[in-house]
Amino acid sequence: MRQLIRGRTLSFHADPTETENAFTYHEDGAIITENGKIAAIGDYASLRDPALPEIDHRPHLILPGFIDTHIHFPQVQVIASWGAQLLDWLNTYTFPEESRFAQQGHAPLMAERFLDLLLSHGTTTAVAFCSVHPQSAEALFSAAEARGMAMVAGKVMMDRNAPEAVLDTPQQGYDDSKRLIETWHGRGRLRYAITPRFAITSTPEQMEMTGQLVREHPDCHIQTHLSENRDEIAFTLSLYPQARDYLDIYETYGLLSEKLLLGHSIHLEPREIARMAETGSRAVFCPTSNLFLGSGLFDEAGLRAAGVVSGIATDVGGGTSYSMLQTLNEGYKILQLRGQKLHPYAAFHWVTRGNALALGMADRIGTLDPGSDADLVVLDSRATPAMALRMDRAETLAEELFILQILGDDRAIAQTYVAGKPMLG
Repeated sequence: MRQLIRGRTLSFHADPTETENAFTYHEDGAIITENGKIAAIGDYASLRDPALPEIDHRPHLILPGFIDTHIHFPQVQVIASWGAQLLDWLNTYTFPEESRFAQQGHAPLMAERFLDLLLSHGTTTAVAFCSVHPQSAEALFSAAEARGMAMVAGKVMMDRNAPEAVLDTPQQGYDDSKRLIETWHGRGRLRYAITPRFAITSTPEQMEMTGQLVREHPDCHIQTHLSENRDEIAFTLSLYPQARDYLDIYETYGLLSEKLLLGHSIHLEPREIARMAETGSRAVFCPTSNLFLGSGLFDEAGLRAAGVVSGIATDVGGGTSYSMLQTLNEGYKILQLRGQKLHPYAAFHWVTRGNALALGMADRIGTLDPGSDADLVVLDSRATPAMALRMDRAETLAEELFILQILGDDRAIAQTYVAGKPMLG
């Protein structure tokens, strides 16, 4: 189907922190979509065609759909669980909740709810941790495929330091992951992420198996956690006493590359930062969970200066919102405490093209370029009385984006498109 979607269009083609001319904005813009892709973008006057069906979203802003680079699918029912730091929080809330994904019918139900929540918050692609049970990944991939979504996910591999109900073995983790890769990776818009939860919950034998999977499937992403919490780091190094530092564990087993997504990456040693830059390994900033669990303050400018590419993510359920807008809100505040700035142009680049670059997927998602998949989010800057009142004084596009960044949430999402199809309402 060929259609024209009208509104104020904004798409980034460069990083605003590195160049002034980083985006294209059309005050009265149009996007022509065809067969799930963007066929053209430009001024409405130049693209209008009486033969095309039109959807008019004026005066709203149309951007590429948001991308969330680190989220835990099995934690949808433990978000907003009170009062613990990382390791206590995992043992008290997360592991018992993830054990429920062994129950017949639970994972498919949660997968539908999870994707509903993502789409209602304007997120069209996510990189998701599933539970240790392969059926959790099956359910999420099946639900995402039915909606035509670009989804990256994997079942966690963990064989120690957790309740029996959420453990596998090195061989089982390898076999389950291998089967899931063969079934789902590259099927439609789906991609697999090899997923050792973190070094605390994987023995050296399981890390060896993880490295074998990475060698056998070099086009898969790898996702794990790194240096979120001081106690976590100390416990990790006690389990791997030969390691020079936390990152060295992952390096030892051959995981470092542009495909590796390292959630949190807060308390890093200079050697770790240098090796991440040299290998292209990605850091992922999770502001709402870092604040909620009291983990620490991410050093975006320091990592950027060192040459490390960073994504930004919700990290639900340690994170406290599915909204990438609210994620940017808290990210802004963390960077303020660091003496760093997050300009609204840089913020919206980060949750679209920037995260696509971190995933190596910017040729398909994250922009409104012709040939890209037609994943879009339509933003209403006057969605609440407080936003509308503030917008009466806004004079620039940057001011409007900052209002969305600080005051916006799911109420500001007027529509979400996946492959050209409206998903809300």
